[in-house]
Amino acid sequence: MALATRPVDAVVREPRRSRGPRRRRWAELATGYAFVTPNLVLLVLFLFIPLGWAFVLSFQKVGSFGPASWVGLDNYRQLVTDPVFWRTLLNTAVFTVATVPTSVAIGLGLAVLLDKAMPARGLFRTVIVLPIVISGLVTSLIGLLMFGEGVGIANGVLRSLGLGTAPWQTNGALAMTSLVLMTLWTRVGFAMVVYLAALQDVPRDLYEAAALDGAGPWRQFTDVTVPSLRATTLFLLVVNVIWSFQIFDVVYIMTNGGPGYDTSMLVTYAYDRGFGASHLFGYGSTIGVVLFVLTLLLTVVQLRLRRDAEEAL
Repeated sequence: MALATRPVDAVVREPRRSRGPRRRRWAELATGYAFVTPNLVLLVLFLFIPLGWAFVLSFQKVGSFGPASWVGLDNYRQLVTDPVFWRTLLNTAVFTVATVPTSVAIGLGLAVLLDKAMPARGLFRTVIVLPIVISGLVTSLIGLLMFGEGVGIANGVLRSLGLGTAPWQTNGALAMTSLVLMTLWTRVGFAMVVYLAALQDVPRDLYEAAALDGAGPWRQFTDVTVPSLRATTLFLLVVNVIWSFQIFDVVYIMTNGGPGYDTSMLVTYAYDRGFGASHLFGYGSTIGVVLFVLTLLLTVVQLRLRRDAEEAL
């Protein structure tokens, strides 16, 4: 009896799966992790670990000497009843209100002005942007040179005009004014650069259509430029608010929070309590945790406002 044989052509061979694409994907994944790992290590060492340790310290009583003791929520209860904390929070809020809208508005005005053809436009851009590349320490030292009560340039100008001198460092309101002015000097350039970049994406057809409808320069600015830059404005507002809540170097060098606590901010108060004469590291960490929560809430607000603005466009 002959065995039935299967035709050769009927044999279906499964194609071999190529390992090339899979190996290529693994290689790309490994390359990506190789590039990201150094940054992740730095973030873990210098951001996440200190942040977690500060959160742990906020529940402890830690001094310069002796072991730490767990106190639970006592630091937070002390914070709620601490009048200096509320004063520094109010100072931070006042400083934020004075600097954020002003720097954004001036930056927008300069961006619109320098976006047009004008003589020495490059020179003006360079001069306005220059404070961005200067370190905070240098900016603070320039502030001392400007607003020093003895040999300050501001008082020298006032004396030359016969107006006497101003107590820039011993009067709380004037000390806060000097901080605001120096902060505006450093932030206006950043806002201008961001607005200049955003203006390049505004269609010129909108301005031509507005001009055909009889809109003048001011109407074009209010009806075309400002609405088109809504998302950029929200970004600058929230970023500047976060920077204002984290202000430290200018305050620490120019006024050191004085006179009294008239110019003390949240960050400088946390530093003073943690690394000052009292060395209350736990209480200073508590202030830092509260500042982190406030900053996180502001970031969430930024993301939601930007999302709503982009959906509305």
